Amino acid sequence: MKPITITIIGAGLRGIRYGEYAHTRPQEMKVIAVAEPDDFKRSRAQEAFNLREEKCFTSWDELFAAGKQSDAVFICTRDRDHYAPAIKALEAGYHVMLEKPMSPSWAECIELERIAEKHNRILTICHVLRYAPFFQTIKQLLDGGRIGRLMSIQHNENVGYWHQAHSYVRGYFNSAEKSSPMILAKSCHDMDIIQWFAGGKCESVSSYGHLSYFNKNNAPEGAPEYCIDGCPVADSCLYYAPNTYMIENGGWKAEAASTDPSFEARYKAMKEGPFGRCVFQSDNDVVDHQVVAMDFDNEVTAAFTMSAFTEKCNRTLKLMGTTGEIRATMESDEIELRPFGAGRTELIKLQPAEGHVGHGGGDGRLVQDFARTVRAAELGQGMQTSRTSAKESVQSHLMAFAAERSRVEKRMVQLGEFYQEGNSNEN
Repeated sequence: MKPITITIIGAGLRGIRYGEYAHTRPQEMKVIAVAEPDDFKRSRAQEAFNLREEKCFTSWDELFAAGKQSDAVFICTRDRDHYAPAIKALEAGYHVMLEKPMSPSWAECIELERIAEKHNRILTICHVLRYAPFFQTIKQLLDGGRIGRLMSIQHNENVGYWHQAHSYVRGYFNSAEKSSPMILAKSCHDMDIIQWFAGGKCESVSSYGHLSYFNKNNAPEGAPEYCIDGCPVADSCLYYAPNTYMIENGGWKAEAASTDPSFEARYKAMKEGPFGRCVFQSDNDVVDHQVVAMDFDNEVTAAFTMSAFTEKCNRTLKLMGTTGEIRATMESDEIELRPFGAGRTELIKLQPAEGHVGHGGGDGRLVQDFARTVRAAELGQGMQTSRTSAKESVQSHLMAFAAERSRVEKRMVQLGEFYQEGNSNEN
């Protein structure tokens, strides 16, 4: 079996993670090129995948100018740098696996789906949760009628206080203008899972949310802009930056602050970089808690809560049907099936599968499914549909865009508005 060939555009942590699948299944996939402007990340990818120098490009423009390099591309750039390389790749004849969100623009999301169809290319969106055994098991229970007809969904995205501080207060995703609204950047995964479970088309959305805590009103008295500059509550503050970014084995969070692990570089980052800032005096503008209510055309209703104010970083769900309910916690891989009137609870405890790490095992399975669909297309076996095709993903993205419009404009939003506006713009 000839492996499909891959070019990685954007060699950050996600790009490297997806590419690692080639190490475990070299007979299925081979990474042969990379496009990444950051020298450190590009060199890391070159070493990780044993790439020749002429296959390491400093930009996607340089990559596309050099001619078609591979069967497909992984696009793992920043949110606002998804659309341009994805369009170029599709038009150049590549199949595309695109990191979520597709784009911070709803119109661009719709356009990406259209261009993929026009050029008969596979466009898979990285909604990795659909591939996780945890969510697949719940879907099988629903489809098997184990709780009768599904009526209501309660889904919680427990962001975690530390994750909010790192990614959405200090980090790149702290600004809707620079990246995306948080409901899109963090929770388009969850919108997608809710749509998948509901089994219908979302028609309307209402949402409320605020940035209530991580702002200047809650800064301790006398707190400096940068934690390291003599913070009076350094010993007690949960968010004192050096305790996260200057510790030994700081992991991916410390690398975000400085790719140079030396004390001098990390200290400089604490004095000057965004990750050294007081979380109450940053330039963040995205919400720290939001709720979304959704109504589907099959009369399923859903309620979603995204909150920074949780100890654990996980997802918890409750699904209510006509003959029973399901309660589930992703972190522990535990699913409780509670049939009405049975007087018992069935506990399903999933075991982690080897070789499929990340997002509950979803990362590896996503790449495996993409490889399968690309291989079929390249062998002339037809355009098979992936579980997270652009067509599927556009709908869940529009749910997130509708939620943000509802939150900002303080009204219920019909999803049909976006298609009406799109048609008006074309005319």
